[in-house]
Amino acid sequence: MQYDEIIKTVFDHGGSTERETAEKITRVVLADLGKQLTADEAKDLAGQLPQELESVVTERNPDDDQVNDDVDDFLRRVAKHLGDQVDPEQARSHVRAVFATLNKAVTEGEVADLRSQLPAGFGPLFE
Repeated sequence: MQYDEIIKTVFDHGGSTERETAEKITRVVLADLGKQLTADEAKDLAGQLPQELESVVTERNPDDDQVNDDVDDFLRRVAKHLGDQVDPEQARSHVRAVFATLNKAVTEGEVADLRSQLPAGFGPLFE
Protein backbone atom coordinates (compact mmCIF):
# COMPACT_ATOMS: atom_id res chain seq x y z
CA MET A 1 0.00 0.00 0.00
CA GLN A 2 1.27 3.47 -0.86
CA TYR A 3 1.43 6.28 1.70
CA ASP A 4 -1.67 8.08 0.39
CA GLU A 5 -3.65 4.83 0.46
CA ILE A 6 -2.66 4.20 4.07
CA ILE A 7 -3.73 7.68 5.14
CA LYS A 8 -7.01 7.35 3.22
CA THR A 9 -7.67 3.96 4.84
CA VAL A 10 -7.04 5.38 8.33
CA PHE A 11 -9.38 8.23 7.40
CA ASP A 12 -12.02 5.77 6.09
CA HIS A 13 -11.83 3.68 9.28
CA GLY A 14 -12.78 6.72 11.34
CA GLY A 15 -9.31 7.75 12.40
CA SER A 16 -10.13 11.35 11.61
CA THR A 17 -12.32 13.67 9.61
CA GLU A 18 -9.33 15.56 8.17
CA ARG A 19 -6.40 14.25 6.15
CA GLU A 20 -3.80 16.22 8.13
CA THR A 21 -5.14 14.77 11.38
CA ALA A 22 -5.22 11.26 9.88
CA GLU A 23 -1.53 11.67 8.99
CA LYS A 24 -0.69 12.77 12.54
CA ILE A 25 -2.68 9.88 14.03
CA THR A 26 -0.95 7.39 11.75
CA ARG A 27 2.50 8.67 12.65
CA VAL A 28 1.87 8.86 16.40
CA VAL A 29 0.32 5.39 16.62
CA LEU A 30 3.07 3.80 14.51
CA ALA A 31 5.81 5.56 16.52
CA ASP A 32 4.35 4.37 19.83
CA LEU A 33 3.77 0.89 18.39
CA GLY A 34 7.38 0.74 17.21
CA LYS A 35 8.56 1.32 20.76
CA GLN A 36 6.48 -1.68 21.92
CA LEU A 37 8.32 -3.99 19.52
CA THR A 38 11.81 -5.39 19.50
CA ALA A 39 14.13 -3.43 17.22
CA ASP A 40 14.16 -6.33 14.73
CA GLU A 41 10.37 -6.56 14.60
CA ALA A 42 10.06 -2.79 14.20
CA LYS A 43 12.43 -3.05 11.20
CA ASP A 44 10.41 -5.93 9.75
CA LEU A 45 7.19 -3.93 10.03
CA ALA A 46 8.84 -0.79 8.62
CA GLY A 47 10.08 -2.82 5.65
CA GLN A 48 6.47 -3.44 4.59
CA LEU A 49 5.38 0.18 4.94
CA PRO A 50 5.90 3.08 2.53
CA GLN A 51 9.19 4.91 2.81
CA GLU A 52 7.46 7.91 4.43
CA LEU A 53 6.55 5.75 7.44
CA GLU A 54 9.62 3.52 7.80
CA SER A 55 11.58 5.78 10.15
CA VAL A 56 8.45 6.54 12.19
CA VAL A 57 8.26 2.88 13.28
CA THR A 58 11.98 2.33 13.82
CA GLU A 59 13.03 5.65 15.33
CA ARG A 60 14.21 5.25 18.89
CA ASN A 61 17.12 6.27 20.99
CA PRO A 62 19.72 3.46 20.99
CA ASP A 63 19.75 3.56 24.80
CA ASP A 64 15.95 3.14 25.04
CA ASP A 65 14.63 -0.21 26.08
CA GLN A 66 11.57 -1.74 24.50
CA VAL A 67 8.40 -0.35 26.12
CA ASN A 68 6.09 -2.96 27.61
CA ASP A 69 2.88 -1.01 28.09
CA ASP A 70 -0.38 -2.81 28.61
CA VAL A 71 -3.17 -1.65 26.32
CA ASP A 72 -4.44 1.03 28.74
CA ASP A 73 -0.96 2.54 29.18
CA PHE A 74 -0.46 2.41 25.41
CA LEU A 75 -3.73 4.29 24.83
CA ARG A 76 -2.78 6.91 27.42
CA ARG A 77 0.62 7.34 25.74
CA VAL A 78 -1.00 7.74 22.30
CA ALA A 79 -3.55 10.21 23.71
CA LYS A 80 -0.76 12.24 25.32
CA HIS A 81 1.21 12.34 22.07
CA LEU A 82 -1.87 13.36 20.06
CA GLY A 83 -2.52 16.34 22.32
CA ASP A 84 -4.68 17.67 25.10
CA GLN A 85 -7.98 17.31 23.26
CA VAL A 86 -7.60 13.53 22.93
CA ASP A 87 -8.54 11.20 25.77
CA PRO A 88 -7.68 7.47 25.93
CA GLU A 89 -11.13 6.48 24.61
CA GLN A 90 -10.68 8.66 21.54
CA ALA A 91 -7.17 7.27 21.20
CA ARG A 92 -8.68 3.76 21.15
CA SER A 93 -10.70 4.56 18.01
CA HIS A 94 -7.63 6.12 16.38
CA VAL A 95 -5.47 3.10 17.21
CA ARG A 96 -8.16 0.76 15.86
CA ALA A 97 -8.20 2.73 12.58
CA VAL A 98 -4.41 2.44 12.23
CA PHE A 99 -4.34 -1.24 13.22
CA ALA A 100 -7.18 -2.05 10.78
CA THR A 101 -5.11 -0.32 8.12
CA LEU A 102 -2.05 -2.39 9.06
CA ASN A 103 -4.16 -5.52 8.57
CA LYS A 104 -4.56 -4.46 4.93
CA ALA A 105 -1.15 -2.87 4.34
CA VAL A 106 1.19 -5.64 5.50
CA THR A 107 1.23 -9.42 5.18
CA GLU A 108 -0.76 -11.70 7.48
CA GLY A 109 2.51 -13.14 8.74
CA GLU A 110 3.77 -9.70 9.72
CA VAL A 111 0.53 -8.92 11.55
CA ALA A 112 0.86 -12.25 13.38
CA ASP A 113 4.48 -11.45 14.32
CA LEU A 114 3.46 -7.99 15.45
CA ARG A 115 0.58 -9.28 17.56
CA SER A 116 2.80 -11.94 19.14
CA GLN A 117 4.92 -9.18 20.69
CA LEU A 118 2.00 -7.31 22.19
CA PRO A 119 0.03 -8.18 25.33
CA ALA A 120 -3.25 -10.03 24.78
CA GLY A 121 -5.27 -6.88 25.51
CA PHE A 122 -4.19 -5.45 22.16
CA GLY A 123 -6.09 -8.15 20.24
CA PRO A 124 -9.44 -6.33 20.02
CA LEU A 125 -7.69 -3.26 18.58
CA PHE A 126 -6.88 -5.27 15.45
CA GLU A 127 -10.52 -6.19 14.80
